[in-house]
Amino acid sequence: MTHELTASRLASASSNATASGRWWRDAVIYQVYVRSFADSDGDGVGDLRGVRSRLPHLARLGVDAVWLTPFYVSPQADGGYDVADYRAVDPLFGDLSDADELVRAAHALGLRVIVDVVPNHTSDRHAWFREALAHPAAGARARYHFRPGRGPGGERPPNDWESVFGGPAWTRTPDGAWYLHLFAPEQPDLNWEHPEVAEEFASVLRFWLDLGVDGFRIDVAHGMVKAPGMPDIGRGAQATLIGTEPLPFFDQDGVHAIHRSWRRLLDSYDGPRIGVAEAWAPTSERLALYVRPDELHQAFNFRFLNCPWDTRAMRTVIDESLAATASVGAPTTWVLSNHDVVRHVTRYGGGAQGLARARAAALLMLALPGSAYLYQGEELGLPEVADLPDAVRQDPAFLRSAGQDGLRDGCRIPLPWSGEQPPYGFGPAGSWLPQPADWAPLSVAAQTGDPHSTLELYRAALELRRALPGLGSPDAGPLTWLPAPEGVLLFTRPGFACTLNSRSEPLELPSPGRPVLSSAPVETDGRTVLLPPDACTWWAL
Repeated sequence: MTHELTASRLASASSNATASGRWWRDAVIYQVYVRSFADSDGDGVGDLRGVRSRLPHLARLGVDAVWLTPFYVSPQADGGYDVADYRAVDPLFGDLSDADELVRAAHALGLRVIVDVVPNHTSDRHAWFREALAHPAAGARARYHFRPGRGPGGERPPNDWESVFGGPAWTRTPDGAWYLHLFAPEQPDLNWEHPEVAEEFASVLRFWLDLGVDGFRIDVAHGMVKAPGMPDIGRGAQATLIGTEPLPFFDQDGVHAIHRSWRRLLDSYDGPRIGVAEAWAPTSERLALYVRPDELHQAFNFRFLNCPWDTRAMRTVIDESLAATASVGAPTTWVLSNHDVVRHVTRYGGGAQGLARARAAALLMLALPGSAYLYQGEELGLPEVADLPDAVRQDPAFLRSAGQDGLRDGCRIPLPWSGEQPPYGFGPAGSWLPQPADWAPLSVAAQTGDPHSTLELYRAALELRRALPGLGSPDAGPLTWLPAPEGVLLFTRPGFACTLNSRSEPLELPSPGRPVLSSAPVETDGRTVLLPPDACTWWAL
């Protein structure tokens, strides 16, 4: 099934959010994991020049902005999320001129650029931490969380906190002190009660805003403030990004003062420039606090990402998410995959069924009011690569027990662009993680022009989303649920309807309108429709 839109109609179409300058309220933002997007120099690692060379793919896909994962100077202990210099580009990815040229090239194509900022921790190679280790009596340690140990001689950690990556959240220095790291030991947590920390990051944000970036994705935005006294949390308790219970190191009320100060800084620039919170909160209501009018613009909706293939659960998450953000006047932000989780093709069952469900989930997400994030490769229907040899894995959690599953490498495999064998046009030579031998049919080149491909489904969906004001825009009118059989979602917005059949068999229903796009072929005589299994369909009313 294809839709019937002309280029001229598309050119004249614009949502309320875009027309008023609030582009972020209904934007579709594409995450680029720089190491795995495109390699320009043949070292097997993606880089900024590689990203720049592939920007036309993103423009043709129809996204509004690109979010780049960290490309700063880093020892790469955690894929660049251990930053040693926030104002310099790591030679692995290029140099500062490459970053400048990428931003200019993106803007020329109508794409905005969001970059990562990592404020919860630095690298242990950062100048501040090196100074703290070298001069323990000079006050340099106050920028981090150094504490004496417990027990005779201080041989036990200061409290029972554990790292997200597994094991204690504390490491002891040669002089006997302990420092906090909620992630890897190479990522010491900063002390945001120290005024120099806030001053430094305000300067870092200005540096990149002056270069022309359109905003920041804030890593661990819920983690910069720790509870007073750093109390124990109980035997067996462990740090997790995804937990629903309150923790003394995440989602503390004090983080909101930081985000309010950053909002004032962002608003001082022409734009608007935006802040996006990677914030895990116990409830939708707590998450909404990050997007109050004087705080950040967006917060990732991880409850939607983690929702199972179950329409009751989906409707609950959608309703609660919309209600929570509406209570503070903000749009909801939807996401299905990112560089830290198993790709949703695999989460939904893998194989043909997982792909069918992933395609349907994408149309559901893109029909919901608010902004949507796409993770590179989902437009190709890429599955998780679960059979990587242990010897090639680089996720730091893989080497530590009892932390995250340590298998994040499987969603970070370099993209297939063209060709019949690896590296599938990723670069002139190989790739830093091995690509499957059967990915040739999934490449951009192989899927382009195939009306049944996942890539063309995404292109059509994003084109329609731009053209139909009832799609995506949080300002176009309410979302109204209509009665539907068990396992089916049916909602309308002005001029538009969406159906999702999560069942494993087709289902006949009265036709809600004229079908304009579907993740699987739909049979309709105008009065009734046979909804295919594991499929989502968009309807014009």
